[in-house]
Amino acid sequence: MKRTAFSGPALVRLLAHFADLDVQEPAQSLADRLSQWLGWTDAIALSTALATDPPALSGARSAPRDVEEECARVRTSLAGAFTREEAATRRRHRAPVQQPPDSPVDYADYRQRYVSLQQAMESDIGALRTRLRSMLAARSADMARLAVVDAVMEQALSARERSLLANVPALLGKHFERLKNAHVAVEGSSAHAWLDVFRKDLQSVLIAELDVRFQPIEGLLAALRRR
Repeated sequence: MKRTAFSGPALVRLLAHFADLDVQEPAQSLADRLSQWLGWTDAIALSTALATDPPALSGARSAPRDVEEECARVRTSLAGAFTREEAATRRRHRAPVQQPPDSPVDYADYRQRYVSLQQAMESDIGALRTRLRSMLAARSADMARLAVVDAVMEQALSARERSLLANVPALLGKHFERLKNAHVAVEGSSAHAWLDVFRKDLQSVLIAELDVRFQPIEGLLAALRRR
């Protein structure tokens, strides 16, 4: 079946590919979709933030290079978390007697680890986002307004984002089972070779989710680069 080209985020394209789904371009614009996610209290808070002139806050102004290096460190650490955990797990489970090559593999461990990685992303990126807003607020009234708007948008959309991204581990679980069942169906295939494929796919999804979560950080960094 010929699929419709989809230019959305890599996270959506990867999950659609793993699930063999034909994802269509949204009929509504981004602004229209966002308006459906905002409640009336969110709309009031956003309108107030746009209409007022908050004073710039006093405080240290870190150089953009310093904060960009911090953002890069956080991103690199989160991106490599799964690989580091895999290496540590293999070292812990290494034993003098090798386990049978076809010993059962359960997705539950991978699911728990991915959920933990999502929690780490939410926590670390949230803290980074708060710091960037504080730096913006110390620049000028216009930058302070942008910081307030970002805070309102984070509060308004965080629950929706959390709900949507909570589906990722479940979709990865279905991909895990498809790969596992395909391996069982192929006589003489390399034992657990499919698991290496799954690990690589999980890492790809992790990076794609990190890209989505980092978009507000990139926007705030772009504002900080302005002189």
